This record gives sequence, C-alpha cells and structure tokens, in this order.
Amino acid sequence: MGAAEPAADFASRRVPSASPGTPRVAYVMSRFPKLTETFVLDEILELERRGVVVEVFPLWRESARVVHPEARPVVARAHFTPTLDGAILRDNLHFLRREPRLYLTTLATLVRCNRKSPRFLAAALAIFPKACHFARRMRALGVRHVHAHFASHPAAAAFVVGRLAGIPWSFTAHGSDLHREQAMLAEKVAEARFVVAISEYNRRFILEHTAGVGADKILVIHCGVDLARFTPAHSEGGPLAIGCIGTLHAVKGQRFLLDACAELSSLGIDWRCHLIGDGPDRRELESRARAAGLGDRVEFHGSCEREAVLTLLARLDVVVAPSVPTADGRREGIPVALMEAGACGLPLVASRLSGIPELVVDEETGLLVEPGDAGGLARALARLAADPALRSRLGEAVRARIAAEFSLGGNVARLRSRMVGEAAS
Repeated sequence: MGAAEPAADFASRRVPSASPGTPRVAYVMSRFPKLTETFVLDEILELERRGVVVEVFPLWRESARVVHPEARPVVARAHFTPTLDGAILRDNLHFLRREPRLYLTTLATLVRCNRKSPRFLAAALAIFPKACHFARRMRALGVRHVHAHFASHPAAAAFVVGRLAGIPWSFTAHGSDLHREQAMLAEKVAEARFVVAISEYNRRFILEHTAGVGADKILVIHCGVDLARFTPAHSEGGPLAIGCIGTLHAVKGQRFLLDACAELSSLGIDWRCHLIGDGPDRRELESRARAAGLGDRVEFHGSCEREAVLTLLARLDVVVAPSVPTADGRREGIPVALMEAGACGLPLVASRLSGIPELVVDEETGLLVEPGDAGGLARALARLAADPALRSRLGEAVRARIAAEFSLGGNVARLRSRMVGEAAS
C-alpha cells in the first residue's frame, strides 16, 4: 500500500493553461505510460489542444524503461494510486454509509456479470475499491465525462464511476480487449453514453455479441495520426529495407515475417529486416533468425522512443504487419504503427484480419495476405522489391487515405463533441 494523496493535491491539480470554464474529462486506462499505446497519449494531447482538460487515471502505473518525451508532463500530473490505502478505504466507506444500496448493487453487478470469467472477475474485484476512489476524486475535480480506453478492465472501472458518481462515460474497444473475452460487454454498452469502435469490424463484433444492445450509440472513430509529424520516406536504393513495428508477441506474427524473409533469400532477393519493439518473444525470434541463417540481415532495435522510430521509418522501403489471431483469442485492431508508416508514404503489407483492411485496401493502399501465410508475405515483398513504381503508388495512396479517414485532429474533434456536448472545434 502507498501513501494517500492529500485531497488538496488532487482537487487543485490543473493543466496550467486551463481557465475555470474549461471542460474537464477523465481518462481511464490499464497502464500508463505505455510505450506501445501512443494512440492514448496522442488522443489526450489532441483533446487538450482543443481546449479540454484531461485528468488521467491509470489503473496501474507502468514501470517503463523507455517513455516518450511528450508523455512525461502527463505522467507528472496523472492520478496514480496504489491498489489499496487509507484514502481508498475512506472513500469506499463513504459510499457504503451514504449510498449502501447503490454501492452493493454495483459490486454485485460486477460479480454477476464476470462470474464466468476468472480473469475478468479477479480484475473487477481488484479494481472496484480503486474505482470507488476514482468516483469521489472525479466528482471533486468537476469531471464532466469519463472515457476508458479498452473494453475490459478500464471500461469496468468507468462503469463503477458512472454509477457511483453519476458522471456520463464511454469507452473505446480496440483489439484483444474486445476479442479475447466479452464478459459484461452488453452491460457496459447499455450503460455507457456512447461506445467507440476503432473499426467497422469491431462495431459489427460488438453488435453480434450484445444482441444489438445500444446499437445506435456505437460509433466508428478510427485511431489517428497527425500527418504533419511524418515526412514521406525516400528510398536510397540497395537491399529492400523491411520494417515491422510492435511488441514482439505471437499476435504480431513476426515469426511468419522471418520465414518470409528466408524465402526472399531463396529467390535471390537482397533484403534487410528491422524489428522495432520489444516483448516476451524476443529471445525466441532471435533464435529463429539465427537458426534460419538470417542473423546478419535481421536487426532487433528494441523499444524506441517516437523520434527514433521516425528515423528508422525514413530508412525503410516497406512496413509489414503479419498479425495473426492467437489460440487464447488475442487479435489486432488496426495497428497504429501501420498508420504511422503509411503517413510516411511507405507501402504496407499486412494480414487480412480484423479492421486492417479498412486501412490497407488490397492493391490500392497496400497488399494483403492471409494470416500466417509466410509464402504470401514473401510473394508480396518480392513484388515490391521488383517494382519501385508500385511501392511509390501504394505509398502515395495510403498517405492520402490516412489524411481522409485516419486524421488525429478530425477524429478527436468528433470524440470531443460527443464527450462535452459541444460542436467540434
């Protein structure tokens, strides 16, 4: 347990430029600051550029070795709390004394709706006391709306806050948070003011798993990127420079990319592969590359800050997302790494999976292959290696698509209007 934060500290914490009438929202996420979740950070920063104060309430503090520089000011003012301390106990006793029926029925709802999922039930019981604490904090701060990123535990916390504090709330459903398990999903959709699906695929998935509950409140708002941050890449010739950005985990499918690279070698194609990111599968992937004799042409860059990723993107000819569904139900949404690469005008090769085809339109903004098809990846990469004009055409088209449909500013403006009930600014 940690020390309680004095009430005066959290009640007076403000973004320096905020005026008294500035709308204030709260964001709940599982962990913060998480290097791979730039979409959450970017959304917060863009909302604040659009005149909204965002109070950040992580369920847990991420012990991050690498942190994006722009995340540090947000980390400094985030409302980190321990699992249990005196302040949390006091706030739970407050609700139990003042509104015992509401407190107990909310807890009972969490237990009833999650009882068939040991993972969700354990998390719900762990976060319930903290969510009650959030409810009092947010009410004291004058929060007008609560938004949770991820349909799993953060949305459950927002559900509790919504009931106890009476603050409208919403959540964004991304990938594995939605696809692995759907415990309590219908109840979350029913009580949320609105639900954001990051793809049409996710919207259909939610409707199928909730019997159409709240169909009119499920919106498709893509994650987005700020196109101005990304300069179109220019190839300097030489070996085909292949990039793959993301956590080194089975769901990302990097092992199939390594197999595809081995096939490229058998075709006599000169290439280099850059794996950008870290994760639990790194050692296995390094061993796989060595065993296939690829060690001198595959570079593992590890975790990188955003500027380092931009530097690497400028050296690439193509970016690949060889995503696959896993045995435990994990599944990608639309990787923001693909959006960032496309914003640099790089051609994309990706799996025909989930919402990915909404960004990578086969033969128009990139090339699609079936998940787990290393041969298909190799053929797509071989085409791009042999045809610089194709690379250029696909790269220009995907950058234009991002400007039209995956713009951070435009998509956050839609989200802002829903949160604070004002016209998008």
